[in-house]
Amino acid sequence: MNSLQIAATGMMAQELNVEVISNNIANMRTTGFKRVRAEFQDLLYQDLRRVGATSSDSGTTVPTGIQIGFGVKTGATSRVMSQGSLTNTEKELDLAIRGEGFFEISLPNGETAYTRDGSFELDADGRLVTLDGYEVQPGITIPNNARSITINKEGTVEVLVDGNTAPQQAGQLQLTRFVNKGGLEAIGDNLFLETPASGSPSQGNPGQTGFGDLLQKFLESANVNAVSELSDLIAAQRAYEMNARVISASDEMMSATTNILR
Repeated sequence: MNSLQIAATGMMAQELNVEVISNNIANMRTTGFKRVRAEFQDLLYQDLRRVGATSSDSGTTVPTGIQIGFGVKTGATSRVMSQGSLTNTEKELDLAIRGEGFFEISLPNGETAYTRDGSFELDADGRLVTLDGYEVQPGITIPNNARSITINKEGTVEVLVDGNTAPQQAGQLQLTRFVNKGGLEAIGDNLFLETPASGSPSQGNPGQTGFGDLLQKFLESANVNAVSELSDLIAAQRAYEMNARVISASDEMMSATTNILR
């Protein structure tokens, strides 16, 4: 009885769906997090009567046929890259991207990663780094006698140092775009890596055509909607229960058949 295996694929699919939803809910407070959605596809079909097959010597054809499906599989877990809400933090090194783009980050192994998390700090040398100490590119160094740091919407970094009344420029932040940002590979720590699916990166200054601008003293919240995730969780739970019920029904039918043959 194929219904046992078919229902099992449905239970496994919904189990994965719940895992995806739980990860979204767990990261509701993660800066720059982008929610993930599970996508499903039907499996192969068994043709008991092929559609379009000849049904008589006069050339008539079968209009619909008979096909039995073998269940469901997970096609992808796609990342939804919509803008998250912006939260005021009053911290001068916090930056939010309003629009398209990622910050470029240099990893210790020489690779380049990308993030929407703009919660930055200064290291012992005054360089702008992430919370894990990875340098933000292009490198920005703040003088140790700087009294204040200003970063405008176009990414220009200016500092006011002791003894000067006029600010001086300390660097220019850039953003990176991808043709298919959903094709980036998430590696944890709010970081993404380029892949063949994402396309090659293109850099530009904030505010240029196609790029978002920056907001100082703001951070981008996760784009997770609690109500939507809970609704999806309930639907996944019900689908899991229905597939479990199919297995129970199939077992009862097989038991009844066995009793008849005795």
